Amino acid sequence: MATKIISGTDFSSLPASYIRGESERPKLAEVDVCDSIPLIDLSADDKSLVIHQIGQACRDYGFFQVINHGVSKEAVNRILATSHEFFGLSVEEKMKLYSDDPRRTMRLSSSFNVTKETVHNWRDYLRLHCYPLDKYSPEWPTVPSSFKEVVSGYCKEIRALGLRLEEAISESLGLERDCLKKILGGEEQGQHMALNYYPACPEPELTYGLPAHTDPNALTILLQDMEVAGLNILNKGKWLAVKPHPDALVINIGDQIQAVSNGKYKSVWHRAVVNAHKPRLSVASFLVPSEAARIRAPAALAGEGNVNEYRDFTYDEYYKTFWSRDLDQKHCLEFFKN
Repeated sequence: MATKIISGTDFSSLPASYIRGESERPKLAEVDVCDSIPLIDLSADDKSLVIHQIGQACRDYGFFQVINHGVSKEAVNRILATSHEFFGLSVEEKMKLYSDDPRRTMRLSSSFNVTKETVHNWRDYLRLHCYPLDKYSPEWPTVPSSFKEVVSGYCKEIRALGLRLEEAISESLGLERDCLKKILGGEEQGQHMALNYYPACPEPELTYGLPAHTDPNALTILLQDMEVAGLNILNKGKWLAVKPHPDALVINIGDQIQAVSNGKYKSVWHRAVVNAHKPRLSVASFLVPSEAARIRAPAALAGEGNVNEYRDFTYDEYYKTFWSRDLDQKHCLEFFKN
């Protein structure tokens, strides 16, 4: 039976279908607040230092935060306001967009894979394909009336940032600036977005907004809720809560960059937890390889005996494997090892 969206509905207790087994619960009291996630100023004059900081963050955490990133305050404020307006619509209006089919290029859902998961997530999300805009934006919601304009503007600014970051990550690996970007498909790389809404939860210790997972794409750019924390990352076997930083965007390495870097940079486990007092909103943007891209590490990063850690694959092959499984199973890259 299809899961239903949870925003707009009051719950005095957690429905049984959202309750995790005791060993699978988030153990929120054991999560440390982390102030050590690197915060990188992309406007710094010393560009070699910025590249070094990015490389170190990719090795040590798989995550970093950026400020002075070029995404305008206006674009950020508008997409947050529009997202709140969207999730504030009536249940009936939102259900017009509901689908459990992960192949849909625009859908509202609460589950990851309803045919595989046994426990649902305390999250509603609107997932959109975003590039090329003229191909995908016509199918986006028409309510709120400003939705297409606002989201399109934000997508353009985020894409420019993502491509810049790919160049910096490439240089941090000792590669030519455009090497990584070329492998991933250059200007033809795809782009997806998830508007995530985590309602206040009556029993946050029993469930997740999103359980532990790695991202299947190349690069994720997350606009966090500045007032309500919820992002946890796994570092050295310990869950750390990423404290929102004013005007910062959170960047994390996806599985594709781990594969292209031949495992030098890690796509790390992360999750979203919920709280009893306030809803939380986030906007996640994903750069994904083009359909024609063949994912493989360049020769300069080859391992001992010129053997790569992962076999060659297309993103389409990887994406289908990722969405055919339950979210918190083993790292999807394990299926692609040599």
